[in-house]
Order: sequence, then C-alpha cells, then structure tokens
Amino acid sequence: MDVFQFPCLKDNYGVLIHDKATGLTAAIDAPEAEPVRRALKEKGWTLTHILVTHHHADHTQGIEALKAESKCTVIGPKAEAAKIKGLDKTVGEGDTFKFGGTEVRVLDTPGHTAGHITYWMPSETVAFAGDTLFAVGCGRVIEGTMEMMWGSLAKLAKLPGATQVYCGHEYTLSNVKFALTIEPENEALKLRAAEIEKLIAAGKATLPTRIDIELATNPFLRPQSPAIRKRLGLETAADWQVFAEVRERKNRS
Repeated sequence: MDVFQFPCLKDNYGVLIHDKATGLTAAIDAPEAEPVRRALKEKGWTLTHILVTHHHADHTQGIEALKAESKCTVIGPKAEAAKIKGLDKTVGEGDTFKFGGTEVRVLDTPGHTAGHITYWMPSETVAFAGDTLFAVGCGRVIEGTMEMMWGSLAKLAKLPGATQVYCGHEYTLSNVKFALTIEPENEALKLRAAEIEKLIAAGKATLPTRIDIELATNPFLRPQSPAIRKRLGLETAADWQVFAEVRERKNRS
C-alpha cells in the first residue's frame, strides 16, 4: 500500500492511501477538498473512500464536495455519526474491515472528541491517529476527560514500536520546545529537537512519527518517568494524573 501525505489548511495534513492491487484510494479525513484533488491528480489515483477520525470541521469540511464528485464511500466514527454528514458506514472499537487486501482495525481513542477513532493497519505497520497523538504531543482534551485521553494514548502506546503514525497537524516544533521544559534531561528528546529544527528549517514535514520514537521522547506518553514525576511534584500520583498535569501545562504554554 502506498501512503502519500500533503499539507492542508494552515497546519493540517491530508493523507491518501492507495491499494496497488485493486486501485482503491482513501483519504484519511478531508480537511479541505482542493488539496485532496491536487494530491489525487499528482498521484494519478481515483478517490474511492474517505476514512474519518472525528467530527471537527478541519477534518471533515471537504467531505461533501469530494463525495459529490467521486461517489466515494465515507466511513467514520459510530459515536459521532450525528455530527458528520455523508457517512455511509460507521465503525468503532473492535470493528475491522478490508481496504483492498489490507485489514483495517478500528480503535476508539476518545478525549479530543468524545467519539474519536484511530485506524490501524497491522500488516502495513501504520496507524492514522487524527488529533489524538501528535509528534512529541497530543491533542487538546476538549470533549472527554483527562483520564479518558490518557487511556486512549496508553492504547496507542501499546501498538508495535515500528508502527508509523500519521497525525492531523504539523505542531511538532512547538511541541518539542514544550517537551524540553518537562523533561530537559532526556537525551533522546534533545537529539530529536535538533532533528526537528533542521526539518522545519528545510521546509520538510516532521511526520509521520513512530510509536517507539514517541515512547522515548513524548512527555504525554511518559508519565512513568521518575524525572517528570519529580519535576511536577507528583511522585506518587496515578499515570493519568501526571499526564493531566503535563496537558494543563501545555494548555497554558
């Protein structure tokens, strides 16, 4: 399967996935229609599906136009069906479906929104996490609770380390600067910060990321870190409480 990432809106990413054997092509979310059209034209692919992670407009506002043009099948979160126009099929935790020859597993990852989902393709070692997990960051907790969001992140953290993760936004530079205030002694994080600065300076994307890289450098996935716990004064707190304090600090940064 081919995966093609491209910028949308101010700081969103669109992603196309293409099954070479069948010619099926899906957009992961539809932040806006025109960049998706350009990406399809560049690759010579025909849109057959849209896989939606959550209902926010910066992930869905291109659906109506793209569906009208292509008659594509739109799949999205069962728990947000009332908030997403044009869904043909709804899915949730434990559901699987075939995209060409590839099995897609659905994970409920609520917190940013109440019904947010992630699409995981084990055989391709890839996951599409929307606004739940970012490179060196995570989404704001808007509709869920901090404990709920931590549960979603912990679920993603258990995916195989080599899993490539495509995220909804290019927030990595600001995320890594914040992360260094939470765990400045983390050598892997310091090396990653330097790499990210070089990529941004060269006008290159910092995504996709990988689960093993995030486990080593993302403070939102590292509430067990003694250094983080000591810095926050939360040595005996539950993991979700440490996560919550990190997220609150990021909200204020």
